[in-house]
Amino acid sequence: MTRIIAGTARGRRLKTPSGSATRPTTDRVKEALFSALESQFGTMLGLRFLDLYAGSGAVGLEAISRGATAVLVEKDRATAELIRKNAVTAGLTAYAVTSTVSGHLAISPAEPFDVVFLDPPYDLPNPELKAVLALLLEHLWVAPDGLVMIERSARSGRLHLPPGMVLERTRDYGETVLHQVELGTED
Repeated sequence: MTRIIAGTARGRRLKTPSGSATRPTTDRVKEALFSALESQFGTMLGLRFLDLYAGSGAVGLEAISRGATAVLVEKDRATAELIRKNAVTAGLTAYAVTSTVSGHLAISPAEPFDVVFLDPPYDLPNPELKAVLALLLEHLWVAPDGLVMIERSARSGRLHLPPGMVLERTRDYGETVLHQVELGTED
């Protein structure tokens, strides 16, 4: 069972797609993610949040419940519709986009995002993830003082970042690793 753990929709249960194509983020990892974000920004209130590879929408909807505005990107049409239904069930307003992540990031946004969260399939090769991260930079998706948070498998290997991104912190949660990335260059 997936649920929203804090904010205006606290305790609301969310449906997840059937099958093994999506892997919902655990409550433990969501708590760690939002604790890190609230430590960095002070609050989620008013932040712009981009949820890539959104799946059920649990992370993006959690951000909305905590006061952010969010865009959730999911390539599977039925799963994107499930995100919309989950938002209605939770009493939240969410903007779910049906698109591939690379397709969505191919143009610049009207305004950059404070937080970009990526939870790609664990089998996505690291070079493909690096190419997606490069699109974030190329098309100015991340605000200058924004963060990129990446959820990966502990078995995914070393994270490869494009020039212009710096790994600030990595935390392990069993099979899951959460990487905190900032804009900038290595000293």
